[in-house]
This record gives sequence, C-alpha cells and structure tokens, in this order.
Amino acid sequence: MKCAIVPPHVLDHIAENHRDERLRESAQRTLAIDGGRRSARVAAQLIASAEPTGGSGAPKRTVHDAGHRERLPGRTVRAEGAPATGDRAADEIYDWLGVTFDFYRSAYGRDSIDGAGLPLVATVHYSVDYDNAFWDGSQMVYGDGDRQVFTTFTGPLDVTGHELTHGVTQYSGGLDYTGQSGALNESLSDVFGSLVKQYHLGQTADQADWLIGQGMFAAGVRGVALRSMKAPGTAYDDPNLGRDPQPDHMTRFVRTARDNGGVHINSGIPNRAFYLAATAIGGHAWEKAGRIWYETLTGGGLPKDAEFATFARMTAECAGRLFGVKSAESDAVRRAWATVGVEAG
Repeated sequence: MKCAIVPPHVLDHIAENHRDERLRESAQRTLAIDGGRRSARVAAQLIASAEPTGGSGAPKRTVHDAGHRERLPGRTVRAEGAPATGDRAADEIYDWLGVTFDFYRSAYGRDSIDGAGLPLVATVHYSVDYDNAFWDGSQMVYGDGDRQVFTTFTGPLDVTGHELTHGVTQYSGGLDYTGQSGALNESLSDVFGSLVKQYHLGQTADQADWLIGQGMFAAGVRGVALRSMKAPGTAYDDPNLGRDPQPDHMTRFVRTARDNGGVHINSGIPNRAFYLAATAIGGHAWEKAGRIWYETLTGGGLPKDAEFATFARMTAECAGRLFGVKSAESDAVRRAWATVGVEAG
C-alpha cells in the first residue's frame, strides 16, 4: 500500500475547503497520484524483496531529479561521494539519507533499510505542486509542495526517517496496512523518524520536540507539524487543514473506512505510548525505548495483522528480556500502554 507523509484526511480538507482554487486542484492532484501509485508500490515491494544486496557498512546513495514530471527515477544529479549540487532539495536529501543510514547502523547495527546494504535512492522535484513525500517500496520520492500550505518535504529530517522506516518494516516481515496493524505501521515510522532526528541533534527524550513534520508548513498556517507524539490531536487547527483528529487513548479510537481504516489517525495512540515509555525511561530514547520497539519489529515474531494489544504485550516481553521483568524499563513500557488504554498483559 502507498505510504505517504501527508495523510489523505489533510489533503481531503484542502481539496474541499481551501479558498484558493489552485491549491484545491493541487490537493486533488496529489490525492490522485497517491491513489494511482498503490499498485506500483506493491510491485516494487515484491521486486525489492527478491533482489539480494551486498552490504558494505557504508551508504550507497543516488539522488535523481524528476524535473516536475511523474516518471521515476528521473535524471541522476548526485551519486555517492559526489560533491554538492547546489540544488537545496537534492543536497538535503543526500544528507538525510546518510543520517538515517548512520542512525540504523550505529544504534542497531542494521546495514541500510533491508539490513543487507540496500542502496538508498531518492527522487526530488516530483510532479507539479505535489504535496507529499513517500516510500514506494524501492525508493524515496519528494514533491516540492504548493508553496502556500506546504513549502518543503526535503527540509524536515524526520520525514525521510519516517518514510525510510516503512522500508525497514517492509523488510522485517511487514505489517498489514489497514486498521490497527496499519496504524502500528505508521506509528513505527513516526517513532523512528523522531529518533533519527533526536540522534542527529544529540537530544535526550526530555529535550526532543516529539513532532513529525515540523517546518513543512508555510507561514500563516496554524499548526506546528503534521503530528505530535507527545500530545496527539494538537499538531494543527487551521481552516485550510482542518483540526488534528488523532486520538491519544483507546476510548477515542476513530472508526472510519477512509485511509485504510484511519492508519494515520489512530497511530496517535501507540505514538503516545512510545513517548510516555521513552520519557519515563529517560536518556537517549533510541538506546532503550527505541531498542525495545526495534527488537519487537525486527525479531521475526510480530504478526502481520498485529493489533495494539499484541504489540503492547510483545514490547513488554521484549523489555523484560532486555532489561529484566521487574526492571524500571519494563515497568515504564507497561505503564505507558496502560495510560493510553491498551493492556500489555
């Protein structure tokens, strides 16, 4: 399924309510592109999963320029080790691919997205006024935004970290992109997208902003980011975007047929659980809380259709194995899930 950083409920609201006809059309075109690439992404996943790669412990990056067309990958503008191009979007993404690669290698000993040295490929300047960025199963793709609501998708590091983590989930056995398992899929990308940024900035859990997509909104938009892991439902409240609909507790779980069962909405519940666990444990969140979530994702036992309660139980068990059943870390994980209304067992 298509995994893009801007969820359809945001684009729907712009397409239906923005006073500027051009921006309504941009949102409609983005929704059409996102829907049209779903089958292409599934095919790319199958191909990528079947191709062996040789790991070297070093990134192999290639950045392309689509020239505002919708053909991938586009013209190569920067390969691994080449100097900066002067194109801000291309150079930002070259750097962020490297930071994300370094995060997974340094924090968890993972060699690229597949764990076996997968080359990191990205395309910038995709389509015209395209309001999104996505992982298509084999590479990253970035639009330039409409410049009135969204001004950048290459600037925020956590956007790249989020989308590449969809690749980590893909190569770790995957999670069905629907309902609670789909919301877990999205939440895991938010978790590690935030941790990539925290790692890059050297932040502890209490220093981090826990925002996803900060910096992508144009001036005048009433919002700080697309999502807040610390306080789901508070990231934005703007006439053109609508109001952030994310719940922070199971009693407010949203039932909808849109967005594969609200995968970008209900991810707020496991997002807050991770934030609570990470801040209770303290220190650098990728070292303990992040390791628990990472080991649960990549350990081979996570069902594709896992619901929140299953993932909660597995993270609690993982914390017990790593730090001790009666450890402060294990207790923090169980308390975090209980606080958002999920029983960890």
